[in-house]
Amino acid sequence: MEAKETENKTRPSRLKKWSKELISIVILMTLVSMALDWYRSTSMPSGEAPSLKAMTIQGLPVDIIQQSQEKPVVLYFWATWCGACKFVSPTINWFATDHQVLSIALSSGTNERVQQYMAAKEYDFPVINDTTGLISRQWNISVTPTVVIINKGQIESISTGIITPIGLWLRILFA
Repeated sequence: MEAKETENKTRPSRLKKWSKELISIVILMTLVSMALDWYRSTSMPSGEAPSLKAMTIQGLPVDIIQQSQEKPVVLYFWATWCGACKFVSPTINWFATDHQVLSIALSSGTNERVQQYMAAKEYDFPVINDTTGLISRQWNISVTPTVVIINKGQIESISTGIITPIGLWLRILFA
């Protein structure tokens, strides 16, 4: 009987210990992620968003400043060859059903190649193919994926690397 009581007392203690460890790891990862976002975005534009008027590979004209006047725009810099983008693109595709999303494909080949990639992955978000690198240079993009939230022509948030659906939703919510 005493052995069972001792075992029952150690279980909550172990659970409490592992819960504290997990919370510590999540907090540490969040802080590291925030520090990396800050560091990587220091060379990127801040405040007023650079003008971006272009035609998507789907044939739609876009004006990022004008679009952001109505509600926030998720500007997604990605590439077909980007490993981390394979985790972020499904989130962006999901958000595109209810939010304004515009993506910029970087160094991803011809429009036909990007369209084939989009069709193969069943992604429906609008894409500008930056074949010359002009847009990525204008925005000083050094990491893919990069997600920028633009609201009323102002850059509200920049996130580099993998972003979770909850993280993206919170950034849009507070934009």
